[in-house]
Amino acid sequence: MRVPSAREENYCNMNKDYIQTIGSVKKEIKKAVVGKDDVIDKTLMAILSGGHILLDDIPGVGKTTLALALSKALGLSFNRVQFTPDVVPSDITGFSMYDKEKGSFEYREGAAMCNFLLADEINRTSSKTQSALLEVMQEGSITVDGVTRMVPKPFIVVATQNPIGTAGTQMLPEAQVDRFMIQLSMGYPTAEEQVMILEDRDDNNEPLETVQKVMDCEQLMDVINETAAVNVDKKIKKYIADIAETSRNHQFVKLGLSPRGAIAIMRMAKACAYVRGMDYVIPEHVKEVFPHVARHRLILNSKAQMNEVTKEDVIKDILAISPEAEVYEKGNKR
Repeated sequence: MRVPSAREENYCNMNKDYIQTIGSVKKEIKKAVVGKDDVIDKTLMAILSGGHILLDDIPGVGKTTLALALSKALGLSFNRVQFTPDVVPSDITGFSMYDKEKGSFEYREGAAMCNFLLADEINRTSSKTQSALLEVMQEGSITVDGVTRMVPKPFIVVATQNPIGTAGTQMLPEAQVDRFMIQLSMGYPTAEEQVMILEDRDDNNEPLETVQKVMDCEQLMDVINETAAVNVDKKIKKYIADIAETSRNHQFVKLGLSPRGAIAIMRMAKACAYVRGMDYVIPEHVKEVFPHVARHRLILNSKAQMNEVTKEDVIKDILAISPEAEVYEKGNKR
């Protein structure tokens, strides 16, 4: 029997420590966000896969609270922009200001120069400002007056938008929505969860104040790198490609998954495996993350509207039609 080297043993121990740390992050977030375990899970998976999150739901269900709790538990530098029609691109990217004493222009940082940016109600600002933010998300850098500056790593954007009250809003175009790794909805709490929320906030208590820092930037980058190293067998990749192809040819779909969408499925599946304590992806991981990756990317056609077919119906059908990977190379559990 082969004896693992000291380096390999340290690597395994580090993995176990980080997985336990991710569990501690969840516990801290749950202090402020009640009863949304799946949303918390998927949000953390998106962060570990190096993606950005779009929270699309009605006001008052905890979108902003989730983002604030995440930034505190992960120990990330945090900025928040409350998007309104008068927010301009330079508020995001920064700008150059002339310094009389120095006789030169000095760069003043914008909101995007941080690790964790909360873009609150992104649909209430101009398309030009939306494009400025989404360009930073895609490139990981900011260019002002011909000078390119890298944003800090990790760089995570959690954007929120409300599907109701469309007056004065500018909905994100499909090509820009595609840049978000996943779209999530918080949903209403159950009656039992609502009681817990009321108890937590009795006597003007603020649960966010109890959320403690569990990780720092360096540790999070280590976990992101480990997540990227999770094994994906070629047959699993073929399964993902089949799902993407099925979405493009579905009878009720006008616009299916792009190649970027297929890559997002693979990266989210890796993160799902990592969070579940595995160093390889299985079909169940792909199935678990697919609805959240696909929901904001699929555009249904008029035939779907006529037949009252929803995106959830189409997502279930795509998974049912796509042939599941039967054989995949198993690695070792962490």
